[in-house]
Amino acid sequence: MIAQELINHMIPPLKPSDSAEKAVAWMEELRCNQLPVVENSKFLGLISEEIILEENNIDKPISAFELEGIDCAVKNHQHFYDVVKIASDYEVQLVGVVDDENEYFGVITVQDTITSFAQTAAVQAPGAIIVLSMDARDYSLAEISRLIESENAKILGSTIRDDSLDPTKIKLTLKINKTDLSHIVATLERFDYKIIGR
Repeated sequence: MIAQELINHMIPPLKPSDSAEKAVAWMEELRCNQLPVVENSKFLGLISEEIILEENNIDKPISAFELEGIDCAVKNHQHFYDVVKIASDYEVQLVGVVDDENEYFGVITVQDTITSFAQTAAVQAPGAIIVLSMDARDYSLAEISRLIESENAKILGSTIRDDSLDPTKIKLTLKINKTDLSHIVATLERFDYKIIGR
């Protein structure tokens, strides 16, 4: 799924000339704590309720506030993984969407992105989860997939993260299309894969 497909058209942009009072009113109405700020079809950043309340002057125009997330935008053709990364990097609830000429398309909420992820086959399809720990240099999804497929099963999704206790290791989480993992676990263990979660 790409960014353009996730745009939330219910969240309007503010202009720098709009008042902070208008911004707060829209945030209350939309039940959000951030709004995009756009001028001449260019994404300028985000204004948050917190920034406005700290200033304690709702008569000021948005242009008088320091915006956050100035570079917090993705291109309209980028994958929703990029949306999640940008939102995490900037610690924001909204991510701007622009085209290749940096023309503003809209915003995506983190909640909409999570909802879209939850609708993917890897999440919705029946199956079970298995977590492996291994040296990063030993990681080969092709080899692991071959072993799992030898047990007439398929990998529906996978995620990798570094092991916080050992920087040379990774944790690989797999969603398998079977609920009984006993044969798969036995096969993986036979090839010296360490299972740390099921």
